[in-house]
Amino acid sequence: MASIKADEITKILKAQIANYEQAVAVEEVGTVISVGDGIARVYGLEKAMSGEMLAFPHDVFGIALNLEEIKSAACCLANTRWCRSDIVKRTGTIMSAPVAKQWWARGQPAGSSSRRQGPNRHGQAHPIERIAPAL
Repeated sequence: MASIKADEITKILKAQIANYEQAVAVEEVGTVISVGDGIARVYGLEKAMSGEMLAFPHDVFGIALNLEEIKSAACCLANTRWCRSDIVKRTGTIMSAPVAKQWWARGQPAGSSSRRQGPNRHGQAHPIERIAPAL
């Protein structure tokens, strides 16, 4: 029968403790309380921002709208079926879309056409709602 050596066990335990990393992920989640016409009423997202992306089950996203103290409404961006009591998570990011550089101003530059320029090269992402640039 093999003998147990306390020094070896101590050395192994110290190595495992030294390499231990504790990570805690805190997420604010809510619950779907009603659904109709692509709008979900969500309870429990008190800190959601207007225009924030919300993550629904099955890789579906929505936009936080009509924020109230107890419940919020979210417009869903996909045609799917969810049920009451589905979990909704905050993403912490405002809804944005990639915008090609030629569209950053109020309109397309004079004399340019997206057909003549070839494929649309997307630039950086901009919020879908923002203040219009000054003239």
